[in-house]
Amino acid sequence: MPNTLIFAQECLSGITLRVELRHLRYFLAVAEARNFTKASQQLRVAQPALGRQVNDLEEELGVKLLDRSPRGALLTAAGEAFVVEAKAVLQRAEEAVQVAKAFAEGERGELHLGYAPSPTVELLPRILHAYQSEAPGVRVALHDMTTGEMLRGLESGKLHVALMVKSRGKPPRSLTFEELCRYPVCAAMAKTHKLARSKTLNIEALANQPLVIYSRGDYPEYHDMLVELFKPAGAVPIVAEEHDSATSLIAAVEAGRGVAIVPSSLACLAGPRLRVIELQPAPEPLVVGVAYVQRRLSPASERMVKMLRALPKSPRSQSVR
Repeated sequence: MPNTLIFAQECLSGITLRVELRHLRYFLAVAEARNFTKASQQLRVAQPALGRQVNDLEEELGVKLLDRSPRGALLTAAGEAFVVEAKAVLQRAEEAVQVAKAFAEGERGELHLGYAPSPTVELLPRILHAYQSEAPGVRVALHDMTTGEMLRGLESGKLHVALMVKSRGKPPRSLTFEELCRYPVCAAMAKTHKLARSKTLNIEALANQPLVIYSRGDYPEYHDMLVELFKPAGAVPIVAEEHDSATSLIAAVEAGRGVAIVPSSLACLAGPRLRVIELQPAPEPLVVGVAYVQRRLSPASERMVKMLRALPKSPRSQSVR
């Protein structure tokens, strides 16, 4: 522990005592060895220097801590009491150092993570499990957000990192986005739907189908993607319902209210409730990645980004490598 750390105690009289942690360590070594020579050998400090440090401590305190004699050094009553307090101070200082190191190495702290449920349903549980196993002292706060909310959260510092779909527009200059995986665009439908037995589907087959989609207000880029998707077929998406969450969208599709255009990762969330069928020819896949502002990365969030880079790709996704 560095000798420059200072233990300061404000007395009721208004006098401030300044005692270096080194003084406490030297005093405790003498108190335990009951001999200046033995203590100096243990500390690898010259005996005269050790004696001066203990003398300085007694002068600073204005209290005699040791009775010195040719045979050694014995604690006074004040010294006996001071030993207990000195040990407590050194222990607390050591704990403070360990806490600081843990925060600096990303082993403790708090991490605010934004995510979009549908595209990250397969990725999020894996990274949380891996991260909590490696850094159990970090509290991860999850925030279910739209793309716009995540971008604003990263810019303002309310979020440290975000798992999100790559924006079609130009991202803010301060933002870094790293691809993690790509998911094929699919059609999700009730198992009783007339197209549910198809192995693949083309856009023409869906041109006259009512669609259950994410709400335009929360997911404007999703609407832009639908328009681009149906354009080659000369069709306009027929919107039956809009939903602001993946769970309500799945429920509506299961009830037979329409077909949903979604990433293949939704199959993890829907399970056997829906049929999820890939589109052919395959449209541009949905790119999912981690976004962050470099200057705002804390040690804990930097550890998260590194783990995401190293996370094995899921068989449900197409590797970007």
